[in-house]
Amino acid sequence: MKKLKIKQVKSRIGRPVRQKRTLDALGLKRLNQEREVVASPQVLGMIDKVKHLLIIEEVK
Repeated sequence: MKKLKIKQVKSRIGRPVRQKRTLDALGLKRLNQEREVVASPQVLGMIDKVKHLLIIEEVK
């Protein structure tokens, strides 16, 4: 499966609790934190819910 590199670039302050929990589930707890995740359907769904807070890149 392909991997994605996600980086949180906008703050979680003032966001709904569901979006904060989604960021926690993706492993992003701080601003400018990066993580590599496997692009499974579940992870892609979580990324779609908070894509306005993230930068997403494919890892080669």
